[in-house]
Amino acid sequence: MSVNILIGGDICPTESNYELFQNADINSLVGADIKLLLEKSDQTILNLEGPLIEKSNPIVKCGPHLGVPSSCINGLVKINPYFYTLANNHILDQNDLGLINTIKLLDDNHINYAGAGSNCSEARKPYIFAKDGIKIGIFCCAEHEFSIASSSCYGANPFDLCDSLDDIGKLKEQCDYVIVLYHGGKEEYRYPSPYLQKLCRKMVEKGADIVTCQHTHCVGCKEEWKQGTIIYGQGNFLFDDEENEYWKTGLILDVNLKKENNKRVSSKINYIPLCKDGNGVKMAMNSDAEEIMSTFFERSKKIQDEEFVLQNYCKFTEEMLDKYLYAVQGRKPLLFRVINKLCNHKLCSWYNNCKYKKNDLLILLNYIECEPHREILIEGIKNRLGIRKK
Repeated sequence: MSVNILIGGDICPTESNYELFQNADINSLVGADIKLLLEKSDQTILNLEGPLIEKSNPIVKCGPHLGVPSSCINGLVKINPYFYTLANNHILDQNDLGLINTIKLLDDNHINYAGAGSNCSEARKPYIFAKDGIKIGIFCCAEHEFSIASSSCYGANPFDLCDSLDDIGKLKEQCDYVIVLYHGGKEEYRYPSPYLQKLCRKMVEKGADIVTCQHTHCVGCKEEWKQGTIIYGQGNFLFDDEENEYWKTGLILDVNLKKENNKRVSSKINYIPLCKDGNGVKMAMNSDAEEIMSTFFERSKKIQDEEFVLQNYCKFTEEMLDKYLYAVQGRKPLLFRVINKLCNHKLCSWYNNCKYKKNDLLILLNYIECEPHREILIEGIKNRLGIRKK
């Protein structure tokens, strides 16, 4: 007995291909090879990154607001995804109505989903399916941004150290295999942070057979840990939003799960490389496929060394720190912003050195790192902005 599952990364129709989705032009969107793979699988899993909406109704947040015309459901159905995870940082971009409309369209088209709902209790429910006596549980969760549900408000299932690890353990008691779809990690960073690696390993120890991190918009790396496999970054499945090196490639996980004599036998994952093809996506071939996979496995070898994970992340944080410090200093004078942009943001470091002395950085560090201070900052800012969730 065996089950074949395909797990893709982020999918989100954009203005460049709305018409292809609305007309259900599946061949232009994913090509014949990927279409055949999807149709032959027992279960197809994708992350629906943007809500399906009738009109714009954005929430209060920083960053882009995603919203996809409801008519794009035509193409989403034709791609043949039997299951969507809705646990991501954009699913609530268009307020409750956007999520409600998305859920209704998925229900109307008999497409399964999990990871979001009218409150935390609904959002944290897993999806369980069975074939040929093999029972598989899917747990969906997202890091904390503006999309998360609360005890009485719509949103995505937030990863919670007090609840989520227990949820994974309970799901394993009910199922032969558990797949965790974790929407997290740093965008356009191809390695795990030390914390993310520790967290994903703990998910495996709690019962996950596969943990895949979606959200980074780039192909990352993988590791085998205990009895499970962790993928740190699948890249996009179909999201035509950027043209940089990170967004142009992705991976499909071709998962085969087996069971004999009422016992698990094995699980196997094949990695299928993808690349952008105009406004759609296609299976990567020849040198493109070789490049994607060789660098993927090279990075995977490197993260076996925890010291490398730490040092590489420290280097990355050094590169990013000035951008973060600059951002929280408020709006700058127009002339400064113009000059800063013309010199490729090189004024950020100078500006930060003027604004932040050693004691200022120590205070900021303490407020962020110390749990009570951080909690006060989070709740206080939400109250002031009027976006506090009960």
